[in-house]
Amino acid sequence: MIMPRGHQLLLPARPLFIWGTLLGALACNMLLNMGLFGRAAWLPDMLALALVFWTIHQPVRVGVGIAFLLGLTFDVHQSALLGQHALAYTALSFLAIAIHRRLLWFSMVSQAAQVLPLLVTAHALSLGVRLIAGGDLPDWSMLLAPFIEALLWPLISLLLLLPQKRAHDPDANRPL
Repeated sequence: MIMPRGHQLLLPARPLFIWGTLLGALACNMLLNMGLFGRAAWLPDMLALALVFWTIHQPVRVGVGIAFLLGLTFDVHQSALLGQHALAYTALSFLAIAIHRRLLWFSMVSQAAQVLPLLVTAHALSLGVRLIAGGDLPDWSMLLAPFIEALLWPLISLLLLLPQKRAHDPDANRPL
């Protein structure tokens, strides 16, 4: 595959780093839901962002099955309807796999704009399952969550790609 102009050749992602970031995002979600804001609907879903990122960049290692397991774990933690987040994360992962080849050719801002519909779909699925099960409709602030997540996309991408960046000045010991 030809590298897009201006893109840097990346080192392979280490599995321990991938799993650490996914578990760290799960822990961050759990802490956000227990913290000062409680279960505020506008809070970004960091696990969804990490899942989308790794599904796009490493679709062989992180896929629909991992998304389902992490969604079930988050459902159990939140005492939510079992499968609510699992369904949303599974659909999110499937959609991310569907666009992963095309998405990597765009800038971070363009990627954020293209990831936004995926995040809106995941939140809509989660809300739909909650409403079908007889839950209450949250207030209008829940519409902010996917937009906040899309705004965080460039920052999350930059942070998660940092360990894979190669040195800028190659020398005799680093030929690439």
